[in-house]
Amino acid sequence: MKENKQQSYIKLVSAMLIFGTIGIFRKYIPASSSMLAFLRGILGALTLIVYTTLSHQSLTKGISRSTAIRLIIIGCMIGINWVFLFEAYNKTSVSIATLCYYMAPTIVILLSPVVFKESLTVKNGICAFLSIIGMMFVSGVFNGGGIHSKDITGILFGLIAAFLYATVIMMNKSVKSENAFGLTTIELLSASIILLPYLLLTENITDISLNTLSIVMILIVGILHTGIAYIFYFGSLNHLKAQSIAIISYIDPVFALILSFVCLHEQMTLLSAFGAVLIIGSALINELVKSRD
Repeated sequence: MKENKQQSYIKLVSAMLIFGTIGIFRKYIPASSSMLAFLRGILGALTLIVYTTLSHQSLTKGISRSTAIRLIIIGCMIGINWVFLFEAYNKTSVSIATLCYYMAPTIVILLSPVVFKESLTVKNGICAFLSIIGMMFVSGVFNGGGIHSKDITGILFGLIAAFLYATVIMMNKSVKSENAFGLTTIELLSASIILLPYLLLTENITDISLNTLSIVMILIVGILHTGIAYIFYFGSLNHLKAQSIAIISYIDPVFALILSFVCLHEQMTLLSAFGAVLIIGSALINELVKSRD
């Protein structure tokens, strides 16, 4: 069990680091967010199907009908979560939408004592609080401007996306099958299927034009950032506490911020740097320091 827990930590951290690089690739893809999300799901699922077929593994092994139904529901929630997140970005600023969306780990921390009967220790509470403060610094909401009435819709969509993401985390933790390939494939296909009607209603597909570089970037996003990263992510949940998953999840946006500064030369303020220190520091403290509660 100890070995499985250590491997789960490695998988989860790796997934967060991979997720954190997607913004770099997004700069080279002219497609809309909804189109990119749909292609991510399809390509990610196809990647897993091809891999399991070539390696003679079963996508259905250990997955009962009831588990498959649960996975389809989770996948649909992932797709709906993407839609609300994209709409949050459309209705308000990226910083405010991001702040709302990353309330998800906090929602998990607050609900885990009720859902999973996990004790909420003083250490967990302090680390969660520091992570929230750090994310507020990283998001840039303290840089001026405030929140105006026109942002209310975007804030609502962002919080709905956060709640859906928190629900996905908690529901996946209750899935007992060890078949990570099968679990992820069903969820990604379900996410894409639920996104298809939204895409058809909001996009003129005949007007989409992609060059060679864009196609290559989309393939990377589908294979690496979706197929492989989701295997790591969902394959780590069964051996970790929901509160640990919540804290480690903050590595994703912090790493993305660092990469945007290094690779894209985007500005990183002192407040953002301080927020990154708070988030990473609280994650390390939560995982490395033994609780005395």
